[in-house]
Amino acid sequence: MERARRLIGLQEIEEQSYTGKKIGIALFDTGIAAGHPDFRGDGKIVVFKDFINDKQGAYDDNGHGTHVAGIAGGTGIASSGKYRGIATQAHFIVIKILDYLGNGNIDNVLQGVDWLIKNQKRYGIRVVNISIGSGKEEEIGEESELVQGINALWDAGMVVCAAAGNNGPTPGSIGAPGNSRKLITVGACDDNEEIILNGRTMKNYSGRGPTKCCIKKPDLVAPGSNIISCSSNWKYKSNFAFYGGGNQFYTVKSGTSMATPIVSGTVALLLEKYPEMSNREVKIRLKNRSEDMGLPHDKQGWGRLNAKKLLLD
Repeated sequence: MERARRLIGLQEIEEQSYTGKKIGIALFDTGIAAGHPDFRGDGKIVVFKDFINDKQGAYDDNGHGTHVAGIAGGTGIASSGKYRGIATQAHFIVIKILDYLGNGNIDNVLQGVDWLIKNQKRYGIRVVNISIGSGKEEEIGEESELVQGINALWDAGMVVCAAAGNNGPTPGSIGAPGNSRKLITVGACDDNEEIILNGRTMKNYSGRGPTKCCIKKPDLVAPGSNIISCSSNWKYKSNFAFYGGGNQFYTVKSGTSMATPIVSGTVALLLEKYPEMSNREVKIRLKNRSEDMGLPHDKQGWGRLNAKKLLLD
């Protein structure tokens, strides 16, 4: 996370003290390891809703959701702040719609969407992070249930950030719901780095635009390779030992799933500063203030997230 904050220019403005306070970030994922030190404390996880196993207490039987949550807004307490997330005082609304294998179905997603819209005001939900995606032919059309379902969150006024997927570098490889013209679609700016993803060594993985309907995507990119964040198996030694640290509270993951919560967390900082800003205004500002990397649009969109430009007038 140190490297990620540096790449997006956040370290340069940390004296501004934006933390995402009073901003709710909803996480559609595998859950969250509530006992992790970086999520402890009153008001961090305000609600957990399980549409897979219908359990009451927050948990994560996969690890993906915990890692994503740590990036978006983990406090970094277990690392003395070194591996803190972006919006450390934002609160989480955790929607478990993926099982222990990281799989889900459209019914689970739509249940989560319906619940979120009904509870939007109650929990102060301003941002929705969707670090999931589907490449199934029947789900990537703009009129598909998946895309239309997630679009409903945007139509309700929430800022929805969705991953571009990891099926690059083939043109038109962005999956659903990241292919929606409404949502903020996030790719990885550093996918030239070699990573291990789902047991395979790969690079140039970030989903490329345009969409099947010829919409320019992604909207922007953020760091997604070899990101150190919270481990759901924090009681045991994690693969963070690979980096020589051996801190059992953290682990390393890569993909556009990791880039997306960097944007979601930064949006929470922006909404803390400008609480009246609409989701459309947020999207326009993100694109206009991104850093052009000199790469093709189908790879970088409007450029790399620049938190300094985004937050300073």
